[in-house]
Amino acid sequence: MPQTSATDHRPVQEPVHRLVSSPAGRIHLVEQGSGPLVLLVHGFPESWYSWRHQMPALAAAGFRAVAIDVRGYGRSSRPDAVEAYRMLELVADNVAVVEALGERSAVIVGHDWGATIAAHSALLRPDVFRAVGLLSVPYTPPGGPKPSEVFAGMSDPAGPFAGQEFYVSYFQEAGRAEAEIEPDVRGWLAGLYAALSADTMPAPEAPDPHFVAPGGRMRDRFPAAGRLPSWLTEEDLDVYAGEFERTGLTGALNRYRNMDRDWADLAGHRGAPITQPSLFLGGGLDASTTWLSDAIDAYPATLPGLTASHLLDGCGHWLQQERPEETNRLLTEWLAALPG
Repeated sequence: MPQTSATDHRPVQEPVHRLVSSPAGRIHLVEQGSGPLVLLVHGFPESWYSWRHQMPALAAAGFRAVAIDVRGYGRSSRPDAVEAYRMLELVADNVAVVEALGERSAVIVGHDWGATIAAHSALLRPDVFRAVGLLSVPYTPPGGPKPSEVFAGMSDPAGPFAGQEFYVSYFQEAGRAEAEIEPDVRGWLAGLYAALSADTMPAPEAPDPHFVAPGGRMRDRFPAAGRLPSWLTEEDLDVYAGEFERTGLTGALNRYRNMDRDWADLAGHRGAPITQPSLFLGGGLDASTTWLSDAIDAYPATLPGLTASHLLDGCGHWLQQERPEETNRLLTEWLAALPG
């Protein structure tokens, strides 16, 4: 039977799964509703399923909500070459999805890595992406120091994380994170989701789970096993774990292994702003917003088209799953106010 919206009770058709052609080979997407296209792009380690609360709300509000599995995830293609996961390739996938759906333009919304992918899609293809929504990770223009050097410097002996390794550096070494995660995908995912959720994250004085101790593992700093964050049911965890148990983690982790390539590829866009209408939603307890507060402060220059920006008090990293009703309200209000 059709779903109904709690806000206006209009019937919403069930979501439809499709495979469409893209430079990756194929992209798996889930579509719900009709109207202006809103392309939803997930982050790490997630899938189209992370938008399960937004899709019916967007459909009920009169939009065509389409959530993809980014290349390397789920039922989308997983190319073998590491360089196949550079940002330029992911932008090309998003353009191909819009075209495969018979559309000429779309609003693109992303969370976590998906926010960065969405931002660069808007930056590089303003002819296709007429507006951009960023969840959890602020926009920082291309340029600056080489990423690998920045991350290596975070373990500076004189710094607050002396001798510890930033998780991005840990992920960048081929096979290393896979060796930790893949023997117990479900347990590792549960630990990471809990570590970055408002109601289960470690206390401020506890060792930071974004850093790895010498000779240690990321999971050594995850919260004690057995307690899931309130937004994550056992059934939800089954969905995420089932996908990664089937596909492995290499495709997803290869995104981290292309950051220096992206830096080189995008050198011609150094410092470039995104001028389309934009939205930012962040969690008040999310390290992505606290560490990158300078990027948020720079929005008048880097996102001159910003029309709405909200920090959700007491919210962690998994914003649209931790606070679905608030996210849906803010997202649909912003979409409804967009020109055209």
